[in-house]
Amino acid sequence: MLERLTTTVRIAALATTVLGCALAAGPLAAQQALEIQPPKPVAARPAAPRPIPLPPRRPDNLGVSRTAVAEASATQPAASTVATAAAPTAAQEAAQPAASPKAKLGPPATQEEAIDRLNTYLNSFTTLQGNFIQFAANGRRLEGRIYIQRPGKMRFEYEPPATVEVIADGTSVAVRDKRLATQDIYSIGQTPLKFLVRERMDLAREGTITGASIDGDVLSVRLEDRSTLGGTSKITLKFDLVANELRQWVVLDPQGYETSISLYNLDTRRRPDPKQFVIDYQRTL
Repeated sequence: MLERLTTTVRIAALATTVLGCALAAGPLAAQQALEIQPPKPVAARPAAPRPIPLPPRRPDNLGVSRTAVAEASATQPAASTVATAAAPTAAQEAAQPAASPKAKLGPPATQEEAIDRLNTYLNSFTTLQGNFIQFAANGRRLEGRIYIQRPGKMRFEYEPPATVEVIADGTSVAVRDKRLATQDIYSIGQTPLKFLVRERMDLAREGTITGASIDGDVLSVRLEDRSTLGGTSKITLKFDLVANELRQWVVLDPQGYETSISLYNLDTRRRPDPKQFVIDYQRTL
């Protein structure tokens, strides 16, 4: 009986951590250094044969009288005239400015503008997949892949040795432990991650906006969500103004534990496999 109670408490804590209620923020994964290979020796090539000189060009008016040449020149425009007429067009093309690079967004003038920028990004895609790094308050680090299909569908696949996966099918969120063969079901509205799967996102309607700030190229928007499991959660979304991508979210749960998930290698063009968002409810029964 004691062993069963211990297992139940462990699964509840694990589910809370996965849903965004107990991790500490950390840096993005360090990029691995590239191994530079020495250049391979190039085999010496045989010397090219000397080119054979061509005969001189035959004059155009060879064998034609001077009178015929004068008459032909009078009926055709001079080459210099054609070149002069074409010159202004070339000059105009050269004078046109080159395409400017993507403009960097400056600091928002108001809190409303900051929210609008992040809302615009969240509403700009219907599918998303990429890598994530998750940090816990106890220092544990987990990595994996995230998949999103709007509206309502989401999947977190954790790399070994983690045995957990999180699946949202549009209505519910299932937290599975493959090693223990357990599954816990939650309403998607009880999780702080519902902002990722709304068909149409409006952060002001998802919670109470408490502030926005700029740190370098990163826009941080802070809000409170009173509908999450266990009480009010505080959520910080971090948005890269230059790359125009969501980089991180940090969730502080009602118990004071912090979850941080950093994103990279995001792709909004490929559609995930629909089978990735299927919950087997019989497993819970």
